[in-house]
Order: sequence, then structure tokens, then C-alpha cells
Amino acid sequence: MSIDKKFIDQFIDVTSKAALASSYLVGKKDKIAADKAAVDSMRGELNKINIQGEIVIGEGELDEAPMLYIGEKVGTNNGPIFDIAVDPLEGTNFAANNLPGALSVIAIAEKGGLFSAPETYMEKIATKVNEKNVIDLDYTVKQNISNLSDSLNKNPENLTACILDRPRHKNIIDELRKLNVNLKLIWKVLLSSVKEKWMKRLCSILVKNLVL
Repeated sequence: MSIDKKFIDQFIDVTSKAALASSYLVGKKDKIAADKAAVDSMRGELNKINIQGEIVIGEGELDEAPMLYIGEKVGTNNGPIFDIAVDPLEGTNFAANNLPGALSVIAIAEKGGLFSAPETYMEKIATKVNEKNVIDLDYTVKQNISNLSDSLNKNPENLTACILDRPRHKNIIDELRKLNVNLKLIWKVLLSSVKEKWMKRLCSILVKNLVL
């Protein structure tokens, strides 16, 4: 069953107002205050909507993040039941330091429609290739690159891989370098990275082990 458009419009408004609330703290060097402003706004606006909402992906457990925490109930408790995932201010450092890339994010689904994965590192891989069995998280880096090369009819040195620059990714980065794949190392979080225009121009995109 599709979600009523009136709710979609209301949820869009929630993120708009959260972004606006944090915007007054852009460049103020205080990521905690910027995050709190977005959280307070998002909670307040969610609680005005006639829904029975539950945060299934949020900012941690209640005792760890007394903001929009996992399991928190939102809405007026009068209306359809929704699971909700939020990141009121993704890219708190960007906002605090007046850098581009900060976002206010929300995802909604009917009850049971969102995978609850609190504080979880998940392996992710993405490319513009649509064919099945070209890339797979169960394949080695070498096999994925080989498959991509064959699918795109390009040599590995003509491929570009995007990956979050973190110590935990050292082995993957080293392997890509051995394969002569071009690297785009990013320090931004996933959502703000995949929306960049240059991504659309790459012959391939590889992203693995990013924080959900």
C-alpha cells in the first residue's frame, strides 16, 4: 500500500525545517549545537503529524543518545503506523565548519518496512552497471573489478572507485591500487557523496563498508 501524499509532503517539510534550524549554526564551530538544533526541530515537527511513528534507525539507544533515539515514539499517536529512520543532521562537521555536504535525512515505511540496524557497519557496493552478477559483496575486490572491466569493456586503469577513506578500508584500497584502479577517496558520509555530480560521470563506482 502506498503512503498518502499528504504524509510525504509533511515529512519533506520536517527535513526542510530541521535543515533551516541547523543553518543558523553553520560555521559556528559547534557541531553538537548544530545537531541539537536539527534534532529538536525534527522531533517537534514529527510530533505534530497525525501518525503513530517509531524511530527504528536513529542516533543510538536511549541511554546513549537522548535525542531521536531508537525506539522513540513520535507523532500524535492518531493515524497510520510508520517506521522511521532519521539523521537530522548528516555531516555535522560540515555544518560546523561551513563546508558543503550537510543534509537532513528521513526515510519512512509502513510498519516492518525498514530494516532496523542500530549502530551497524554495513558493506555496500554500487555501480551504474545494471546487469546481474557483475558485482557482489561476496566477490573479492579483484573479481568485482575484473567483472566490471569485462562488462564495461574497459581496462582497470580506466575505472574509478570511490571509497570512504578510513583505516578499516586499507586492505581494499591497497588491492585497488595493485589493480591500477583510479581512486576517489572521500571523507564525507555516504549520502552527501553519492549525490555529487561527478559521481554521475564515472564509468564505475565502488563503495564498500560505509556507515549506515
